[in-house]
Amino acid sequence: MNPAPTEPLNSVDEAGLSPPLLLEGRGITKSFPGVKALKGVDLKLSPGEVLAVIGENGAGKSTLMKILAGVQSHDEGELRIDGQPVRFSGVEDALGNGIALIHQELNLADNLDVAANIFLGREPRRFGLMNTSLMHAQASDWLQKVGLRVPPETIVGHLTIGHQQLVEIAKALSVNARVLIMDEPTSSLSQHETEQLFAVIRDLSAKGVAIVYISHRLGEVKALAHRVTVLRDGENAGSIEKQDIHHDQMVRLMVGRDVSQYYALKERQTGEVIMKVEGLRTPHAPEHALHFELRSGEIVGVAGLVGAGRTEMLQTLFGVAPAVGGSMWVAGRSFTPQSAAQAIECGLALVPEDRKQQGLILEMAIKENMSLASLRRDQRRGFLDFGSEQDIADRMIADMRIKTPSDMQQAQYLSGGNQQKVVLGKWLAMKPRILLLDEPTRGIDVGAKQDIYRLMEKLAEQGVAILFVSSEMEEIIGMSDRALIMHEGRLAGGLPRAELSEQSVMQLATGGDRP
Repeated sequence: MNPAPTEPLNSVDEAGLSPPLLLEGRGITKSFPGVKALKGVDLKLSPGEVLAVIGENGAGKSTLMKILAGVQSHDEGELRIDGQPVRFSGVEDALGNGIALIHQELNLADNLDVAANIFLGREPRRFGLMNTSLMHAQASDWLQKVGLRVPPETIVGHLTIGHQQLVEIAKALSVNARVLIMDEPTSSLSQHETEQLFAVIRDLSAKGVAIVYISHRLGEVKALAHRVTVLRDGENAGSIEKQDIHHDQMVRLMVGRDVSQYYALKERQTGEVIMKVEGLRTPHAPEHALHFELRSGEIVGVAGLVGAGRTEMLQTLFGVAPAVGGSMWVAGRSFTPQSAAQAIECGLALVPEDRKQQGLILEMAIKENMSLASLRRDQRRGFLDFGSEQDIADRMIADMRIKTPSDMQQAQYLSGGNQQKVVLGKWLAMKPRILLLDEPTRGIDVGAKQDIYRLMEKLAEQGVAILFVSSEMEEIIGMSDRALIMHEGRLAGGLPRAELSEQSVMQLATGGDRP
């Protein structure tokens, strides 16, 4: 169930005047070598307002947020706080002006307790020594304000991601932040944790704290935002007021065109069984044996709640987490997965959930990343075949429609969607029989999502079997020929396309009987 929408802010006060601006950006421009990230962007934010900033990957959202938070400086334009021009020399300068950025990858010390994280670098002292009792008392007050009921002595590494997110918010509020910038805050949260975060955001908004909310989940934007600012290719593409915030309108402004059909929903003829899993036991849930089959040309979704064991199942199929029992049959060969090399030899490929940590070497060029999976195959007398490497890069950049000035561009400078395409291209160069995708569209924009959906359809038509994990219900229902539903490490059931619905999936995902 989606959280209830917030009430819109009044556009004028009782005297008929526009509300005062807390933060304003005028003509913000920023360039990097070979690319102009922002081109005269304007942004306005009032006290207590929840402003959603949306746009495709590469639209300039992250750059703009880093400028607002003092991480980077702008080349041209002007920032104003309470109507006064400011220019931040660093993050501390922005914090001093009441602006705090909460990154998608949380910036906490796992080995320290909650109180130490909240006051890190600002610990209260008495007679030159750290005043631990005062720090814990003050931390308790801030935790109460964000609705997190854990002792301040709790080690942060023992908390869930959702609770760590609330610690970050408490930390920001403790420095008297008046503007909270939240970058994809729900990307790793469960439904319950998301609803808890939404309640905190609404409470902070009611108390006058302004929120800049960045998300690719447009349902969240509709539920939370008082206003939406859309960026496209580093420029303002438009602004949407609360009463006009609708999915189609947001997508139209983001991509500059109507997106009439998100999922192709093609009827496909599947081939013979290409993979059979028999009694496979993962290290994550060794007590549960997994049984299922995949056919060539079939797209099978894997659904379930956070912690159900979906990622762990893919890792075991690929041999990254060696199986503790059972076997797999792939194209005539039976084996118990023990290594990634074994899986690759059998024609499997895995696109992992965390593309930055597990899918790419960020400091390496696109061309070099593209050839990583093919190094063993494309070598001559122990040396890399540079001609093959170039051919792979040229072909995949064109086929995947990767936006880059050059194949020598470092992967770290690509947008999330283009990074994901590089990871996919790396494995498609191996011409796999079976493609395992773990959250293939997480953190990427609607345009890049459609590119990946089209690619999945094309590969299935060519006979590739696709097994993909997704936390987006629409994606499971829209892309799957059938779905496997997991609950607490076991396969709770399977649903053909005709029976796929949010209700039927959630029934199995929560441990209920097949509807």
